[in-house]
Amino acid sequence: GWGSDAGASFLLMEYVDSAPRSPDYDRALGRGLARLHRERTESLAGLGFDNYIGSTPQRNTRCDSWIEFFAIHRLSFQAELARSGGLLDAGTAAEIERLIGRLRELLPDTERKSLIHGDLWGGNVMTGPDGLPALIDPAVYFGHREADVAMTELFGGFSRAFYAEYNNEWPLDSGYAKRSDLYNLYHMMNHLNIFGGSYLGSVRSIVRRYT
Repeated sequence: GWGSDAGASFLLMEYVDSAPRSPDYDRALGRGLARLHRERTESLAGLGFDNYIGSTPQRNTRCDSWIEFFAIHRLSFQAELARSGGLLDAGTAAEIERLIGRLRELLPDTERKSLIHGDLWGGNVMTGPDGLPALIDPAVYFGHREADVAMTELFGGFSRAFYAEYNNEWPLDSGYAKRSDLYNLYHMMNHLNIFGGSYLGSVRSIVRRYT
């Protein structure tokens, strides 16, 4: 629930009473994420409303094509924010545009888009009262499941057992390892927009890897 009272806004959320991790914690997280990706799908990328990733607006306008959605509403959107904020030089901006033009060569499309968490780093997973994982602070939309798995690799915090169980439940497609950094370009540009120029080097590194 949400609303305002006496000039103050409020947001009501479920309280998760954390407990020690169960022995099956990491495997349950991998298995559960794979099942979410496989069982909650739609034909269109995006969502019926916009939301946020951190403090940045996240545009979720529906698209038939995952690649079109990722190009327009993820990479181009973040690049324009960075350019207008003076955080992106003209040369890097031009390289990003060239990369966006090559996405169909670099990424797979998918007929069914998975419901993904959208901001799945280690800080957005906690232990629930049963000792099993609970996902928090999502930036949800329907997209390619590889984008969610790639985010888990960005800042660490996920074990080998997590990835083994994910792949046991629903194996990732061939070539995923070569694509993962490209998905994470979205998050690096978002960090550039939120935290400033210290992330520009990471953005450039990813862009130049794929161009």
